[in-house]
Amino acid sequence: MLIAGFPAGAWGTNCYLVAPAAGEECVIIDPGHQAAQGVEEALKKHRLKPVAVVLTHGHIDHVASVVPVCGAHDVPAWIHPEDRYMMSDPEKALGRSIGMPLMGELTVGEPDDVKELTDGAGLSLAGLEFSVAHAPGHTKGSVTFQMPETADIPSVFFSGDLLFAGSIGRTDLPGGSMEDMLDSLARVCLPLEDSTVVLSGHGPQTTIGQERATNPYLRQVAAGQGASQAPRRGM
Repeated sequence: MLIAGFPAGAWGTNCYLVAPAAGEECVIIDPGHQAAQGVEEALKKHRLKPVAVVLTHGHIDHVASVVPVCGAHDVPAWIHPEDRYMMSDPEKALGRSIGMPLMGELTVGEPDDVKELTDGAGLSLAGLEFSVAHAPGHTKGSVTFQMPETADIPSVFFSGDLLFAGSIGRTDLPGGSMEDMLDSLARVCLPLEDSTVVLSGHGPQTTIGQERATNPYLRQVAAGQGASQAPRRGM
């Protein structure tokens, strides 16, 4: 399997391209602010043909390049229905203006083809299998994507802004909820195998085992305690 990732734009949001191998079809995850050029460079480098864009949530730092990327390759975008409005109204999603300079660079709106994600759904795209888990807390429509373990590689978990290396996503923006975040961590993350590779929306790669041992939020959820006061990350 091939996973090509890069941090994009003002918020350093991780965009991923996932394919069975170089020269094959691929899925693009979270093409955010100023990600379109990086996507095109990765497609050319690995000779990939995109078949879909899938989104962990609707914040502008994860969806800002959806319209140009989907339009350039005539592919659909998948998003949870509770976050769909954010593609057309990013400022409402943040509860404040994100700033005129950035807004001047964005193509706000939906691509021509939008499909909605549901909890527990299985997506078969580009010869790959993704299981979808609704994981509210950062936003109401946040989701994660998990790929199954194979004989050659461990399971891969695209956590969006649910779980980071050493931290979690913020919960103080519209639609955020610490109660929901802790529930999602317990329900979605804790059951995963320690060997599961975590590719998050911001920051470096980690594993569930590493986060189970060191992440203050996951440790306290596992212990059945309340919210940690450790710093949170993401937009």
